Amino acid sequence: MLTSPAPDAPTRRRDDLLPALAAGVTVLLWASAFVGVRSAGHHLEPGALAVGRMLVASVALTVVVLVRGVPALPRGRRLAAVAAWGVAWFGAYNLALNAAETHLDAGTTALLVNLAPVLIALLAGTFLGEGFPRRLLVGLAIAFGGVVLIAVATSGGRADGVGVLLGLAAAVLYAGAAVVQKRLLAGTDALTMTWLGSLAGTAVLLPWAPSLVTDLAVAPSGTALTVVYLGLFPTAVAFLAWGYALSRTSAGRLASTTYAVPALVVALSWLLLAEVPAPLAFVGGALCLVGVAVSRRS
Repeated sequence: MLTSPAPDAPTRRRDDLLPALAAGVTVLLWASAFVGVRSAGHHLEPGALAVGRMLVASVALTVVVLVRGVPALPRGRRLAAVAAWGVAWFGAYNLALNAAETHLDAGTTALLVNLAPVLIALLAGTFLGEGFPRRLLVGLAIAFGGVVLIAVATSGGRADGVGVLLGLAAAVLYAGAAVVQKRLLAGTDALTMTWLGSLAGTAVLLPWAPSLVTDLAVAPSGTALTVVYLGLFPTAVAFLAWGYALSRTSAGRLASTTYAVPALVVALSWLLLAEVPAPLAFVGGALCLVGVAVSRRS
């Protein structure tokens, strides 16, 4: 005998679909950020670009919070933890990423940064008691081989080596921030956490504000528009979508959706910047993604 679906089936489908859509929005916007950072980085110092992006994002998020009504804020250690997360995610990560892209093309940088999912698994094994299964160690070894190939492919000089190290630093910051954010979202909603984190990140970047004014004064007009885009969409919108999705799924599962980012970055940078990674970097990037996939396989 046929039975009709439970009355709450549409609600369950919606609850499954919305986090997936939010993750898709995040992936697309974060991919565009690599291209925007590479473009604006020709005219702005890494710190100037970071503070400009975060000023725009903080203003946009503050407007959203004021329209919705200022929420109850976390206190004590939780507030300090949210602030530290914001400094790492919105401050240090942006600086590392911007600096990396002054040495490497957008696609190669994206391939390095997207080691983050395997690093998330490593951090979860260390700090969340998830252990170190064989698949994680094998995946880590494969991904490390990919990083070596990328380093060889970009070994045209000392600056390129610095770029690889900066890209790896960005991946570590990304992974650490994702793990911390997952824990903090248990007691703080995504909007409040993203807003407070962006304010903390902006505050530590303010010493570069004079440099932003100086650089924008001589940069092409399109550079300012790129900074506004980076602040509004890959930061304010994308991080809100990421926080929403992360509050409704596991950190590891959500991080695996970013597998698509390097491919999108390579396509966008080829179309918009006429840049493509070196062939050996492609091979190294593929190994990195294989290593990530192996480490996340159940």
